[in-house]
Amino acid sequence: ISLSCRAFFWLVSLLLSSLIWFIAVKASDPRDEPLQKGLLIFGVMFSVLLQEVFRFLYYKLLRKAIEGLVALSEDGCSPISIQQMAYVAGVGFGLMSGAFSMINLLADSLGPGTVGIHGDSQLYFLTSAFMTMVLIFLHTFWGILFFHGCEYRRWWEITAVVVMHLAVSGSTFCNPLYVGSLVPSYLLMAAAAAWAYLLSGGSAQNLRRFLLCKS
Repeated sequence: ISLSCRAFFWLVSLLLSSLIWFIAVKASDPRDEPLQKGLLIFGVMFSVLLQEVFRFLYYKLLRKAIEGLVALSEDGCSPISIQQMAYVAGVGFGLMSGAFSMINLLADSLGPGTVGIHGDSQLYFLTSAFMTMVLIFLHTFWGILFFHGCEYRRWWEITAVVVMHLAVSGSTFCNPLYVGSLVPSYLLMAAAAAWAYLLSGGSAQNLRRFLLCKS
């Protein structure tokens, strides 16, 4: 249920940001290329900020739900922790984001034309698949970091998530120079993964035991 609810929140944020971008494009001159590019950049940045607003609203909703579960439970404890909720919420956000990215790619692959026929990069679909994968993982880690920041009032953690999200989305404007988007995104994913792992109670010793298959 939490996974579906989180996906719904992401869809609402996408709908609102798409609506605002559509109105801005229709109200502007389509022949003005610099203006259209500026509107595209504005649309992407606005969409990122709106997604993070809905992430915060979803946290508030889950917090109220957990308080209700605590009030109803016999031992005064919630059957699920906010950390578990954060993980599920991040996965839901990432999966829905990845699903929409793949739908757009598959729609483009139907044609007409062939990728790279005019000298463009033939790695479009491959790099797009890698970018979709990194975004799914990033949303999962961002969910853990964001919820932890909200739970303990560490606003700098929330700010870090928003900045990372803006940086990854902004790096896509480097395409078709795919190295300029993929490399920074995977570096940020590694940093976010390590950070989320530590906040979840992980340690270097636990990681070593896992890699060595020790109990």
